[in-house]
Parts: sequence; structure tokens; C-alpha cells
Amino acid sequence: MSEPDEMLELYQFEGCPYCKKVREKLTELQIDFVARQVRPNGDRARVEEVSGQTGVPVLVDPNTDTTMPESDDIVDYLEEHYG
Repeated sequence: MSEPDEMLELYQFEGCPYCKKVREKLTELQIDFVARQVRPNGDRARVEEVSGQTGVPVLVDPNTDTTMPESDDIVDYLEEHYG
């Protein structure tokens, strides 16, 4: 298993089932990450600034210079690069 050099960031909010799916995969793979909390019905300018869209989850991996939305894509990415 490859270990990240820099901490991954996950833009998310606690009540989101798609975000939960990504958090569970990160935990399963024992990857430390920073959870960037986004308000469910609030301003999502920071998410849009990072990813070009306002939806969550969004994963930022500075180790591969990757920013990606969509929980299924993120889970596949994590498996491929860190699984």
C-alpha cells in the first residue's frame, strides 16, 4: 500500500451519505486526511474555488495534484492509488 506524503483534504459535511462513503474508505485504507467542513445549505465558494463546482464530496490529493468530485470516482481513485 502506498502512503501519502502530504495530507489529503476532503470537502464534506457530516450528514451527507456520499461524503460518509468516502470517509469510510479513507478510514478503511488508514489514510489520514483533513475534513474541510462545508455547510449543507450555506456558502460553498471555497469548494467551487477548489473544484470548479459546488457539490460535495471533493477530494484534494496534493501528492498527485488531483482534485476530484463524485464519491464513486473518489473511492475508485483511493483504491487505485492507496489500496
